[in-house]
Parts: sequence; structure tokens; C-alpha cells
Amino acid sequence: MDIPVYQKGEAPLRGYVLSRKTKETDISASLCLEGGGVKVSTGIGFFDHMLTALAFYAGWGLELEAKGDLEVDGHHTVEDAGIVLGQALSRALGDRKGIRRFASACIPMDEALCFTALDFSNRPFLAFDAPMPQPMIGAYDSCLTEEFMRAFATNAGLTLHMKCLYGKNAHHITEALFKSLGAAAREAVAVTGTGVTSTKGVL
Repeated sequence: MDIPVYQKGEAPLRGYVLSRKTKETDISASLCLEGGGVKVSTGIGFFDHMLTALAFYAGWGLELEAKGDLEVDGHHTVEDAGIVLGQALSRALGDRKGIRRFASACIPMDEALCFTALDFSNRPFLAFDAPMPQPMIGAYDSCLTEEFMRAFATNAGLTLHMKCLYGKNAHHITEALFKSLGAAAREAVAVTGTGVTSTKGVL
């Protein structure tokens, strides 16, 4: 399944429907940048919560279902979800004409404070500085947040910088990271003009 846009009456919306199946995971995502309901099921409760928060603060409609080899661990499921969501986002943006492109957000979550700065540059890069004080959050390995962000940034064509300024609780740190990503992405993909936001004229 690979569908380039949503249709609402005669007006096209920025969106993409995408699926990806490997020997390790089977993931489908339906993404609409103009909003809609959010429904996520990955088999990892905390990760579902994080993707739901990301979509909510980004203002996206998102349906994502993942079936992965959780009997091994959550790594393949989390990383491949980042690949699929990143690809859906990149394709929904198309030639990226008119988007603001740059944005940042600093989000607190109790004792934790996390910062995200990003650029929909079509030059993927991740700088991630967020040590996790606890190795597990329920059934979710704390280290997988960086793996998701790397897969997402690479496949979305996103330059992404994330930093935990301080925090003592891995749950709070991770949630602030996902929320700050959503808040920044919402601003960056907003259509504010007609041309490409680049002195080169292309992204």
C-alpha cells in the first residue's frame, strides 16, 4: 500500500499511506499533516503513548499499526516505526514548497527539560544528547528513543538536534523529547509561502 495523498472532497490534503514488511516487522502508517484522529498500536505500551503524544503535538492525524518480533526485544519495532513514519512524512511534504522549514521547541515534563531544534532540509542528521537515568520504562528500553529519532530523521530528510538540559526520570525525559519534536514539527511544516525556503531554490 503506497498512496500519495488524502482526498477531502476535491481538495487534496498533505498526507501519505505507507506500509513496510520485513522478516522482523510489519508496519503500516496513515499520516495526514492537516490533522485527524490518532490511533497507534505497536505492542509496546509506552511507545504507543509516545507516538500518540508526537502526533497530538504535531497536529497530525495518524494511524499506525506495527507487528514486530517483540519476543526478541523492541528494537526492530521501534526503529522500523521510525523508518515508516519518516518516509510517510517526507512523501507527504513532497517538494517542501512553502513550508517554514526551521523550528524549535523547549518542553518541560516535571523535573526534566528537553529541547528540539530541527530543519526539514532534506539533509538527514541526528545530534542526540539525552542520557537516560533508568534503562527501562515499562517494557520499553530507554535507549530506543535515540534509535527511533535516528530512523525518523534519516527517512524524513530531517536535520534534528535534541538535548535533555536536565532531568532525573527517563519517562519524563523521553516524553519531553517526543513532545518537543511534535511541537517543533508542527511549526516547521506549516505552509507560510509558495516557494522553497532555501537560497539554493531547492531542498
